[in-house]
Amino acid sequence: MSRDKASILVVDDTAANIDVLVGILQPDYRLKVALDGPTALKIATRTPPDLILLDIMMPQMDGLEVCLRLKSDPATSAIPVIFVTALGEVSDEAAGLAVGAVDYISKPVNAAVVRARVATHLSLYSQARHLESLVQTRTAELEQTRLHIIQCLGRAAEYKDNQTGLHVIRMSYFAHRLAQAAGLSERHCQLILTAAPMHDIGKIGIPDQILKKQARLDSDEWQVMQRHPELGAGILGELSSELMSMASTIALTHHERWDGKGYPRGLSGTDIPIEGRIVAIADVFDALTSERPYKPAWSISKTMAQIKSGRGSQFDPDLVDRFIELEPDLVAIRNRYLDSPEIASTEEIR
Repeated sequence: MSRDKASILVVDDTAANIDVLVGILQPDYRLKVALDGPTALKIATRTPPDLILLDIMMPQMDGLEVCLRLKSDPATSAIPVIFVTALGEVSDEAAGLAVGAVDYISKPVNAAVVRARVATHLSLYSQARHLESLVQTRTAELEQTRLHIIQCLGRAAEYKDNQTGLHVIRMSYFAHRLAQAAGLSERHCQLILTAAPMHDIGKIGIPDQILKKQARLDSDEWQVMQRHPELGAGILGELSSELMSMASTIALTHHERWDGKGYPRGLSGTDIPIEGRIVAIADVFDALTSERPYKPAWSISKTMAQIKSGRGSQFDPDLVDRFIELEPDLVAIRNRYLDSPEIASTEEIR
């Protein structure tokens, strides 16, 4: 075990039975005791033990009910439970195992059997926790690698559009923060954070003479440019994962407008998926506050005024209200991921 001594909770409504088990196990383990089911649940929830020895026949709440409640609570579901009971029929043992117990010891107990069963299940529990820790560590590493690759893909599209730097990273954090303010679940917010960098991946399919043109696009060129959301959705939509589905949705809908005058499909209002509505605001905010070859960076105040002017026409009005309230957070994110190190303070970017 990772600690010097494992902890065991002994639960029995008869003090003499507890004394027997404590006498057997005390030299090797840290012991806690409970004389009834409700007390056992409180102890297990407050300070989860490494293993529970549980009587079945108890007043108020029998051991089977205690075990069911332990297994239904994520905080205690993994703790191994061994029933220690005078019920010796095969059907009794089957009932105990059916509610989630890992083993069954009959009374009167044999000291050697108790020690052996406890040691075995503590060892298995320790190994299971170690494997779970390794899996969590590896999963976190894979998630970080995946996010880095996605950000690189997004930045590749930005470089093609002559936009150097950290636009996709800033924009994705703006979108993540707005999603949180909008009350979306943390999982939904995290998916937006991870998928948003790929919003403009379709620009890799737009000819350079159009994408990098410094002058205003003519009508034919604008029609070509407006293809990039569908190109991006087509690229990303071929992979059937939750993340790629989200990325495809964002790529397709981040140029739609609340009033239905956007592109490529002319969606309006809540027909536009909320992730598309969120990224639309975050994308415009970062584009306006960033320097480009064809324009200087706008101040925060001027940019916020522009976003306010699009409330209810270009942008979801409720999301605009939430976004305006987030200004200090947005400034902090922007300062953290600056393209140009000489712009380093809130006052300087205003």
